[in-house]
Amino acid sequence: MRAEIVSAAKPRLSTQPGHVIDASIARARKRGEEGKPRVIEQSASLTPWPEPVRAVPNAFLRSALFRAIRKKERPYVKHEQLIGTEGIEIFYSGERLDQTDLDVWQGVVHAARGQELGSKCRITSYALLKILGKTDSGKNRASLHEQIRRLRAATIELKHGRYVYIGGLVGEACKDNETKEWLIELNPKLSTLFGSDQFTLLEWCVRRALNKKPLALWLHGFYSSHARPFPIKMETLLKLSGSESEHPRSAQQKLRKALDAVSKACLAKGEGFSYDIRDDLVRVEKTGSRTQRRHLAKKTGSALTKK
Repeated sequence: MRAEIVSAAKPRLSTQPGHVIDASIARARKRGEEGKPRVIEQSASLTPWPEPVRAVPNAFLRSALFRAIRKKERPYVKHEQLIGTEGIEIFYSGERLDQTDLDVWQGVVHAARGQELGSKCRITSYALLKILGKTDSGKNRASLHEQIRRLRAATIELKHGRYVYIGGLVGEACKDNETKEWLIELNPKLSTLFGSDQFTLLEWCVRRALNKKPLALWLHGFYSSHARPFPIKMETLLKLSGSESEHPRSAQQKLRKALDAVSKACLAKGEGFSYDIRDDLVRVEKTGSRTQRRHLAKKTGSALTKK
């Protein structure tokens, strides 16, 4: 008697023609499904946060994307790798951005919070300048126009955590020159930057107190993004901030003055911030404001409301 050998890897199929055809169709269909790209359609809106704070992705605050510079000349760079903390990788194309550009970007996001990402934020120049704490003057409107243009032209490739975001900082923007009303679109894919533990609430009144102090503004954002700041070298902080000071000694003096400014501004606005520099290491101790602590207590881990 001949032994019957049956493969354990392939289940036996019925010899009925209909069953064989059904199985072949099922296998072909499965191969077809595996070959198709997965399409994920999920809309999301930014959960409203309190008026006194601004939500900013940690990757923006822990890198040289928005530099601590004040130069009017801005070189155009193409696919330049920016310095960031461990776990953050950013490539940037466009005119270099500074802290005033960050103010405008977070102002637009602040105005659009609560509405679906991908929809257009409708806001007048007057209202946006008011959010930024600026007067509605011809000079400020011209600067605002330039900053929105710069943000629209910028492209980033950002890797942080499990996601890679490739795109602009704002989508299309349109302005009515008669009504001075803007229509500014935020890319819905920006939602990947506002996931659990991926963003920070910045106390806006502290940033306003640090106006025109780019390095102090960057330091406040950087340290706000850390619940328990780790010791870090002065040289590393300066590189992360994108500071372009040529002389190491003057750069370190500048860093100390900026840290002093942050400490003074935080103290005046109810935030705890103290620092110590030993062996070229900056050690910071901080506590968030009451507004931040209240909001963080309510926050479920994400700034997104999924629909």
